[in-house]
Amino acid sequence: MARSLNRVQLIGNLTRDPELRYTPSGTAVCTFGLATNRSWTTDAGEKREETEFHRIVSWNKLAELCSQFLVKGRKVYVEGRLSTRSWTAQDGTQKTTTEIVIDDMILLDSKRPEGVVQTQDKVEKVEEKPTPKKPQPAVEEIAESTDDEVVPDDIPF
Repeated sequence: MARSLNRVQLIGNLTRDPELRYTPSGTAVCTFGLATNRSWTTDAGEKREETEFHRIVSWNKLAELCSQFLVKGRKVYVEGRLSTRSWTAQDGTQKTTTEIVIDDMILLDSKRPEGVVQTQDKVEKVEEKPTPKKPQPAVEEIAESTDDEVVPDDIPF
């Protein structure tokens, strides 16, 4: 019997925020888009770039983790399998889509896009507000507040 392999590995950026839903039986399912780029130089020396867009699906605990930590723009590694499904649309036409059903996901960027904060149970987008800075006491005030005499040779700068 011949073996077969259905394995996909992608590194790319999220094209939209993940969408978390639950099946009627309570199983979590999360979908999001991922963009991958390919660059090459033509024989004429012209640089070209091509972008592919992928529909990613995760299930169960991984789905909940994806919805919690992923936001549009983040760079991720995903690994899974190709899955093609068909259905009949409301207008009666036959539709087909190919998705990547993942079983592993690794965050590759260390910071979140600007305006995103991580709370204990979710990722939220917030408007940046300037943080009021605490006024720093003048050097003379610091010297007056200490009982010990300050010797210039003791100052580390």
